[in-house]
Amino acid sequence: MLKIIKGTVVTCLFMLYPYLVYKGIENGMAWIAPTIISTIYLLQAFSAKTTRTKIKKVLIAITLLLGAYYLQTITAKVLPVLIQLMLMYFFGRTLLKGKGPSLIESFVRLEFPEFPSYVGPYCRKLTMLWTAFFAMNAMMCILLAVWGSNYWWTLYNGIIIYAMIGILSIGEYIYRHYHFPDFVIPNVQSSIKTLFVNGRKIWIDVHSR
Repeated sequence: MLKIIKGTVVTCLFMLYPYLVYKGIENGMAWIAPTIISTIYLLQAFSAKTTRTKIKKVLIAITLLLGAYYLQTITAKVLPVLIQLMLMYFFGRTLLKGKGPSLIESFVRLEFPEFPSYVGPYCRKLTMLWTAFFAMNAMMCILLAVWGSNYWWTLYNGIIIYAMIGILSIGEYIYRHYHFPDFVIPNVQSSIKTLFVNGRKIWIDVHSR
């Protein structure tokens, strides 16, 4: 339960990040948002189980702190790009030869121990769709960070991205009922719970492949 609460708090902070950046830039304090994220990484480094993970998180934290001091606005705006690229890599990695099953299939298998073979190709295509989605988001984040106004950067990163994720998720949920009419599909609450409870487990599994 504690891990779920901590994960929820961190997720909320990342979701509020664009707004924090916007208010920081507006008040001449663009360093605040990346400093907060840097603090999170430092705290995670202390609780990390492996030396490699500790070093990686500390390096990220130091980089963010240096950026917050020397290149405040650029550092503040580049983080969403890195997040989208990380998600693209996380999904796309499972599509490579020898790195399967696809990420979506890994989650589906948690809800269906007796996994139907005909669902695999669908999960792979869906994973490809999400990989392309995050790649597009990364590109948009870069364009808005370089040429867009602070308002449109904040609007896209703080609202539009999540709206598109919601639309894509709902649309896929409706479509799968028509695509697999005889397949018993868990309700949304069950799927979200599985995602939160087992997200870290899947993350570790993907990186170990």
